[in-house]
Amino acid sequence: MRKLLSGLWKVLTFPFRLVFNILAFPFRKISQFNKFLNTEPEERPLTEVFVDLTTNADTRQMLWDQIEALRMHLLRALLSLVVTVSISFLFTQKIIFFLAQPVGGMDKLVAIDVTETVGVFMKVALLCGVALAIPYIAFELWLFAAPGLKPRERKMGLAGIPLATIFFLGGAAFTFFIMLPAALPFLEKFIAIKTELRPQSYYSFVTGLMFWIGVSFEFPLVIYVLSAIGLIQPRVLAEQWRLAIVIIAIVAAVITPTIDPVNQALVMAPMILLYFISIGLSYIAYAGRRQKNAEAQKTADPEAAG
Repeated sequence: MRKLLSGLWKVLTFPFRLVFNILAFPFRKISQFNKFLNTEPEERPLTEVFVDLTTNADTRQMLWDQIEALRMHLLRALLSLVVTVSISFLFTQKIIFFLAQPVGGMDKLVAIDVTETVGVFMKVALLCGVALAIPYIAFELWLFAAPGLKPRERKMGLAGIPLATIFFLGGAAFTFFIMLPAALPFLEKFIAIKTELRPQSYYSFVTGLMFWIGVSFEFPLVIYVLSAIGLIQPRVLAEQWRLAIVIIAIVAAVITPTIDPVNQALVMAPMILLYFISIGLSYIAYAGRRQKNAEAQKTADPEAAG
């Protein structure tokens, strides 16, 4: 009789319990996420971990678990890229017309291969898909790294995800609205030879520059986060600025699809500026980290602080 009444009670209350669980679900997830953000990680010296890898089977299993977790995060990031590229097919045609504006529109481009327009479409769709997928890809990377970070570092990394998108789009916009209008006339008039622009070469030139300059605009954000975590010191960045300029020149030469110094200088200039901005951000982040550590020491040992 008791089982019958219990079963009847579950049937009668099921709609109410279902509605309650649906309403409570977001609050539970927010609570779990907040707890995750504020949980202190287990700290182990790196040398101890390497020693345990050779002697402890559990530590080796933990390493394989971490590799498997990274594989799953990368797989989800790749799937998100497939989805965003598929979505970008809906508006890629409009983006292609928009990107042709610096040379006077689509009428200025001449295709000589049958499959050339298909390649252009896929290249532009891929760039749009990457731009759309950046927030989720950054979130997946953050999810993988977050368990080993301190609460402050987790929150800073999470706050950096929307900034990463803004910085990438800012770099792409800088390329399209500032670099291309200055570079294209110079390239077309460098020698008194009539230039017929092919869609394949033109869009490879444009999308390549927009992508790599967009990536380079992420540099200040990466440096700020690494300085806040303590992996990079601003003093080292400031002392090695000459080496940094040499490396930037090499990277600019690789990114720039032409060998002329004008385009290379156009790529180098914002990257050098971003490097010095990164030094300033690194000092700010490092100062904040030192202040936090000092406050934590005072809280942990008030007698020594006094």
